[in-house]
Amino acid sequence: MAGTTGEPRSAVVVGAGVVGLSTAWFLQERGVEVTVVDREGVAAGASWGNAGYLSPGLAVPLNEPGVLRYGLRSLLDPGAPLHVPMTPDPGLWRFLLRFAAHCGWGSWTRAMRANLPLNEECLEAFDVLTANGVAARTERAPITAVFENGREAVGLLREFERLTSAGQELGYAALTGPEVRAQLPQLSERIGAGIRLDGQSYVDPGGFVAALADAVRERGARILAPFEVVEAGRIGVRTRAGEFLGADAVVLATGAWFGGLAKDWGIRVPVRAGRGYSFTVPTEEPVPGPIYLPGVRVACTPYQGALRVAGTMEFRGPDDPLYQARIEAIIASARPLLTGVDWERRHDEWVGPRPVSPDGRPLIGAVAPGCYVAGGHGMWGFTHGPVTGRLLAEQITTGKQPEVLRAFDPLR
Repeated sequence: MAGTTGEPRSAVVVGAGVVGLSTAWFLQERGVEVTVVDREGVAAGASWGNAGYLSPGLAVPLNEPGVLRYGLRSLLDPGAPLHVPMTPDPGLWRFLLRFAAHCGWGSWTRAMRANLPLNEECLEAFDVLTANGVAARTERAPITAVFENGREAVGLLREFERLTSAGQELGYAALTGPEVRAQLPQLSERIGAGIRLDGQSYVDPGGFVAALADAVRERGARILAPFEVVEAGRIGVRTRAGEFLGADAVVLATGAWFGGLAKDWGIRVPVRAGRGYSFTVPTEEPVPGPIYLPGVRVACTPYQGALRVAGTMEFRGPDDPLYQARIEAIIASARPLLTGVDWERRHDEWVGPRPVSPDGRPLIGAVAPGCYVAGGHGMWGFTHGPVTGRLLAEQITTGKQPEVLRAFDPLR
């Protein structure tokens, strides 16, 4: 039961990805007894196979006007980086219409300014975890965006200008083709320009979340999986078999599966699965740091002595199977730009559903007494996961909404 001053003594966190486990860890810091449940297991959703970028400099809202124009052009192209399959799902089309309505500079700027505090504090939140028992490394390194020529770099430079105008601090430098190829041996001769974005980091995402889960367990939490919740309310959660877990607070951090459990919680902002794909390939030479290919929307990261290649945004159901054609499309787009990569020996092919909101802002906070949600971060759930957990734990234990979270009110 709650303490005499109203603070919760116990919490159930539904979702064992980076957002849910970060919330659990920071709740433990505040003296709350935590149980984490997941329908599959630790890092079973979008937290395992993403690119592992911890990049406040690239964590921008998806709903910019260019995405809408690009999406309309690529709607019927199954190989395009942004793909919406023709489907009779009315919920998806309603979501896309709402998304399109927010694809204007006014809405984008509001979302960007709302996200600025998360960008400013996200790397510090990772440092807090790794300095206090989470046995995982975060690697400080620039992220280098590369292009076939200088003209192609203009779009990203303009985006950086918009970011700095919105208040984002950025350090970056333009590089010539020879300069960027000398720094990154995986780049082919077709690369004629680059932009080095300083002050960023990267991580092995699955390894980090596993270490975070270990730390949460060591501090006394139970992590129950598989544990499929079918009903969640202010006093606990219930499984299909009727098993009940009671608590003073319940947190839904279920990513792209967010809507099902929260359907009776009065949330009007839909969250849909924008699925990303990845795989790992051997390279002839060690990979010095993350490489971003904006022209084809592919992110590459050093990963366990090889290269993780991640890309695409595909609006399908979160439980739909992996579509091999999407993997082949990523390879076809990246192959001309990279060298010394053994595409045929790829492994760890993966698809994961990133939870996307239509207005570029996540949903973080209370929906009723004892009921909280954290989701809808889009492509930046890993970057913003720990800082989200810290802020939500503060709201849960104090009963006061941090000013930062006002723009992310789930009942907006």
